[in-house]
Amino acid sequence: MASLFKSILLFIIAMLAVSSALAAKVCDTKSFSAQGLDMTQFAYCDKSLGYRIRAKNLVDTMTIEEKVKQLGNQAPGVRRLGIPAYNWWSEILHGVSDVGGGSNFNGPVPGATSFPTPITTTAAFNQDLWHKIGKAASTEARAMNNLGVAGLTFWSPVINVVRDPRWGRTLETSGEDPFVNGVYAVNYVRGLQDVEGSENVKDPNSRDLKVAACCKHYAAYDIDQWVTYGGAVWDRFHYNSNVTEQDMAETFLRPFEMCVKEGDVSSVMCSYNRVNGIPTCADSRLLSGTIRGDWNLHGYIVSDCDSIEVMMDAHKFNDDAPEDAVAQVLQAGLDMDCGSFYPNYLQSALDKGLIKESDIDKALINTYVVLMRLGWFDGHKLFDSLGAKDVCSKEHIDLATDAARQGMVLLANAVNEANHLPLDPKKHKEIAVVGPHGEATAAMLGNYAGKPCGFVTPVDGLKKYGANIVYETGCGDVHCRNTTFIWPAVRAARKADATVIITGLNLDIEAEGNDRVDLELPGYQNLMIRMVAAEAKGPVILVILSAGGVNIAEFTESPNISAILWAGYPGQQGGQAIADVIYGKYNPAGRVPVTWFEGDYVWKLPMTSMPLRPIDELGYPGRTYKFFNGSTIYPFGHGLSYTNFSYKLISNQRSITKKLAINQHCQQLHYNSSAYIPPCHSALADDLKCDKDDITIQVAVTNTGTMDGDDVVMLYSSAPHGIIDAPIKQLVGFQRVFVPAGKTVNATFSLKSCTALSIVTSSAYIVVPSGEHTFSVGSEPDQPNYLHFPFQVYIN
Repeated sequence: MASLFKSILLFIIAMLAVSSALAAKVCDTKSFSAQGLDMTQFAYCDKSLGYRIRAKNLVDTMTIEEKVKQLGNQAPGVRRLGIPAYNWWSEILHGVSDVGGGSNFNGPVPGATSFPTPITTTAAFNQDLWHKIGKAASTEARAMNNLGVAGLTFWSPVINVVRDPRWGRTLETSGEDPFVNGVYAVNYVRGLQDVEGSENVKDPNSRDLKVAACCKHYAAYDIDQWVTYGGAVWDRFHYNSNVTEQDMAETFLRPFEMCVKEGDVSSVMCSYNRVNGIPTCADSRLLSGTIRGDWNLHGYIVSDCDSIEVMMDAHKFNDDAPEDAVAQVLQAGLDMDCGSFYPNYLQSALDKGLIKESDIDKALINTYVVLMRLGWFDGHKLFDSLGAKDVCSKEHIDLATDAARQGMVLLANAVNEANHLPLDPKKHKEIAVVGPHGEATAAMLGNYAGKPCGFVTPVDGLKKYGANIVYETGCGDVHCRNTTFIWPAVRAARKADATVIITGLNLDIEAEGNDRVDLELPGYQNLMIRMVAAEAKGPVILVILSAGGVNIAEFTESPNISAILWAGYPGQQGGQAIADVIYGKYNPAGRVPVTWFEGDYVWKLPMTSMPLRPIDELGYPGRTYKFFNGSTIYPFGHGLSYTNFSYKLISNQRSITKKLAINQHCQQLHYNSSAYIPPCHSALADDLKCDKDDITIQVAVTNTGTMDGDDVVMLYSSAPHGIIDAPIKQLVGFQRVFVPAGKTVNATFSLKSCTALSIVTSSAYIVVPSGEHTFSVGSEPDQPNYLHFPFQVYIN
């Protein structure tokens, strides 16, 4: 009995040591001793060797049975080699989350800072902010890892382009522009991953990582579950994205290329859908050819969870047996399965001769090198001191508040100064707060959120300004199916000095696995807004919580609505940010990262139509601001301020000349009948010398108003007139600048002509057209601060 007790005690001690290794490091002599092992006998713990050599040594010491078990997200480890279990799946989309189980809040850390969702922080158009959020979130992740309650590999961010306004996962993204998605990815990933001093080492595969990020979902994925009015269901598990090579190069792949090549992300996740008939996780051209070959990924490729099973059961790809499926994805370049197919079927695939053991070895080495770069084996002295004090710190909560404020977009504001924002706390002392989001908590977080440090609801935020608040929901909930709540809201508005209506959508309406049917506010929300606004005594402020745009066309023209504010999903501090903007403590400068289409847009084309350019024979309009030329409620990049700005071009460069070598050739383009056609239509971007910035555009931004504020300076380029299929315009640069009232600040854009002036042809060539391009500053030609000027490209 005593012997049994002693054995159990030793086992518990060993398991505790392994558990401790999760939070500290694997290669620890005490941990090895507790397991009855001698660390000096394991070359993978020899720090004098390179990471890849160590990883290969570790893999070489495993049996095939042990190898295959490590290639699922729930890797059990190899006890005889001193390798503990590890859950690869953690999320950090906008703060540490407990989705996936790799991180949790059941121990010494009850919550983590919940920043605004990406669509909201994207609206700030502030690269420095995106990087800061990444740094703060990864600090909390690293602190939690030290405490044994978080992993080091995080499958975020989402960088898919919002092709259709109905897409349920819009809140997780950076909107409809591929360039913005790419810039967001680079900055957020760098914030998550970079360790000071090791950002630019000669061998990126040896570069230390703070945490490991993952750009997803690759590629052409933007349908979750769309139900047509006829009742047909299209879902991501069965959908085949029929995509042209032009759209792939121009839109769907560009953010991922930027994420890998400029952000040096350590992982990419393939998506559920097929692309032109082939499941993305089984497409060797997309995985080993593009991600690892063309872009030179320094890391591993992982499947979206259960994608191999989806490929077999839903797509019924080649009528595969499980062994055939795992063989195909492994040979295509998939290193890790988020699921159980690799652990369950790789060995039998090997036994049947469908794969080589060296294919398994390569996948394992790719994953273990990432863990070594993270310090999972050796620890990392820079982060050892982090602990509970570094989670939900005042600094991080302040950053979450600032991020929410920066992401607020003032959509409309009355011309009549007596009736517009900001409100005066001395004048507006009785405030009626109306709407289902007035006391929003979890709704402000969006999805992939962990447990927040706390909440500031909109009502809480407004109360801080000393007003007497009367709150009426106006609706039973966001679905607003009952009109009985409207009359109490109307009565409250009749008595108040000002009324703030806080309404919109939530995860019931738009979320992963749930695309929108239309662009309308749910249920009787429109009726509630209309009736309350008509009876309100003072100014009426409409606040919208949503990711995608909603059809509020009637309220943009209503004399009863004084101002409209889009808050996105602003995170745990959202109520404070809303109040700070409403009362003018913060001057809004956000811009919408998606076009707000009119309600009938969804009747003009199905979600399943993948082309971005218009399809005239079907009557389909174009998608996104780059190709849609109809009327909108608010265009991409729209956003107002409490002050006014003017722009003046102060740089002199108006042209650039590109010379082709004797062995290089002009590329033909297609023009309409009214166009001027130059002798040399265009040249391949890769043929031109663009190894450095060769265009400089400097814009003087003057604050002509009476209030200090930020301005987002957005720079677009348009190809020469008459080139068929060229975008209407495309964003090539943006800066958020602070300008004191009455002062001028210069915004300087340093651009590579081969990128800023390029277009993608119908045959998927990336070319720079010759002729007169146009640069424009500002998103709306009808605005007084809009600036545009010609820029000539000569190719000879």
